[in-house]
Amino acid sequence: MEYEVDYESNLTTLQNALETKTYQIDRSVCFVVKRPKIREIFAASFGDRIVHHLLVAQIEKHFEKRFIYDSCACRKNKGSHFAVERLKKHIRQSTKNGTLNCYYLQLDIKSFFPTIDKEILFDTIKRNIKQPNILWLAHLIIYNDPTQNYQMKGDKKLFDMVPPNKTLFKAPKSKGLPIGNLTSQFFANIYLNELDQFVKRQLKVKYYLRYVDDFVLLSRNKNELLKWREQIQDFLHQKLKLDLHLNKDRLGSVYQGVDFVGYVVKPGCVLSRKRVVNSLKTKLFYYNQGKIPLHKMQATVNSYYGHFKHANSYRLRKNIYEKHFGKLKEHLSPVGDYQYFTNVKPKSRNICGIVPKPTPLIFSGKKLSKKL
Repeated sequence: MEYEVDYESNLTTLQNALETKTYQIDRSVCFVVKRPKIREIFAASFGDRIVHHLLVAQIEKHFEKRFIYDSCACRKNKGSHFAVERLKKHIRQSTKNGTLNCYYLQLDIKSFFPTIDKEILFDTIKRNIKQPNILWLAHLIIYNDPTQNYQMKGDKKLFDMVPPNKTLFKAPKSKGLPIGNLTSQFFANIYLNELDQFVKRQLKVKYYLRYVDDFVLLSRNKNELLKWREQIQDFLHQKLKLDLHLNKDRLGSVYQGVDFVGYVVKPGCVLSRKRVVNSLKTKLFYYNQGKIPLHKMQATVNSYYGHFKHANSYRLRKNIYEKHFGKLKEHLSPVGDYQYFTNVKPKSRNICGIVPKPTPLIFSGKKLSKKL
């Protein structure tokens, strides 16, 4: 709102700064979030966010055609729901519609964003883009150190809870991108496209899916998955200066379910993650204790139910409404098969305070008339 008060002048100033290469990155706002886990966030100023969108729009067209189809996140029409649908399809194909056994290997990169090597990232961009102006801006954003110009907000005690390997304040100056910027998300895809190409072209993995730094491989041979894990670890360490988070590796049968991007995907169904369900139940408990206002609770409930409807969750949605809504039932009414909730309309009363009965409607022939 502050920027838009004089947006025309602000945009003109920003354009001139970019054209003359006098543009400087503004101060970020740094804070820590607790859910789903402790994370350090650097939020760029509004003007810088405009520049981020400008840069991504320019480099996206160069890299989009180089990305594999199953690279998800920060790509058009390839968010978490796309990832779930692709994983469902991979499981269905690899098990021959549930008639064969198949194993999954789920891997995660250790402290991904704080350990991205800036030189490797920028060299990757230089190999694919030759325009000097774009390279100048990309270099400025990649090598910017937000820890040198920031405003701290929120509970300062939370900063002490961030693990040393998860904070840019303790990362080498040659490493790390701030979580919270559009450019960081897109740069992550550029950086890990090298991994995607290795997995698909050299390892020849048929069923592979990646969402940022969380990726899944499927095979009917468990030993083959273990061999791929060793080769992927060697590639990441040597080529990208990254390492797998070995404590987070998951190996098992797809019939046990693959916990991926907020859902548990099985050959015959998709379930919502227990952590997500328990989070909503906790919020409903606090609402009924009078700790959350109604307007916020309605938005929260509809957000969760929007998540649930992408899973096989009718009984779950109904159960939460019947057993956990409590006082919230007086204010919110379910629509359809508990897909979302609207405000309960107060019943109208006449001057004597009596609720009038609804006038019955009689249908006869082609005419609809009121019985008076």
